[in-house]
Amino acid sequence: MEYTQITFNNIELAQQEVLIAQLDAIGFDGFEEMGKTLHAYIPSTSFDKNELDVLITNHSFSYTITIIQQKNWNEKWEADFEPVDILHPITNQPFATIRAHFHTIDTSFEHNILVTPKMSFGTGHHPTTHLMVQHMATINFKNTTVIDFGTGTGILAILAEKLGATAVYAVDNDAWSIENAKENALNNGCVNGEYTLAETLPNGIVADVVLANINLNIIKAHMQTIKNATKKGTMVLFSGIMVHDEKAITDTVMAYNFTVNEVQKLGDWLLVKATA
Repeated sequence: MEYTQITFNNIELAQQEVLIAQLDAIGFDGFEEMGKTLHAYIPSTSFDKNELDVLITNHSFSYTITIIQQKNWNEKWEADFEPVDILHPITNQPFATIRAHFHTIDTSFEHNILVTPKMSFGTGHHPTTHLMVQHMATINFKNTTVIDFGTGTGILAILAEKLGATAVYAVDNDAWSIENAKENALNNGCVNGEYTLAETLPNGIVADVVLANINLNIIKAHMQTIKNATKKGTMVLFSGIMVHDEKAITDTVMAYNFTVNEVQKLGDWLLVKATA
């Protein structure tokens, strides 16, 4: 598979966050924020230049297009990737570090997660993944069933198992992501996960914890399915949502009779912790 990289230059951070949300809504599934430069990635088979041009009509952004083959993506990732260190939100102690095989293990962290993205996205660098990992530290996963909706590289599913989950169901609608997540799970010694190529949650599975780090539109479209996968007391973490959409996500969550326990923000992104 090849990916199309769209590069936008001279864009302020606040503008980047808005643009990321808009690009995400039309199928872009990976982003790199490097100062005033934003790289956005989409499978070449899904890229529609006309759709992109319509999206940026109201912006003054210019962009360049680069085609990236898998080999080139892996080389680029290895050159750029730095470990992601996440502290426990309550104790402020080292909780989880997300690293590659060429990084030295930092034993001060309670959990080391080894990832090799390979054309899938989710290395922990984005605020939404950071929020999810951080708040998973506050949930008791021991002997639980977990659903990871939109697993990407599998980071959240892997961490759930490391935290004690005995059954993990991870889904993604991208075949590369599922292949990659399976490999990452194996490299982390995780054996309790089932990684499935699918557009929605698995049928008939009722979870103790649901992890939904996707985007507002997909969450809203699948709220009934998410609700069907819960029972009284199920904890759900919703993320991939921008701060200005706080009312939209909390209204949606409450409309399905979830209790909103907490809303946490990091930069222009937020996480909603809710209970069924």
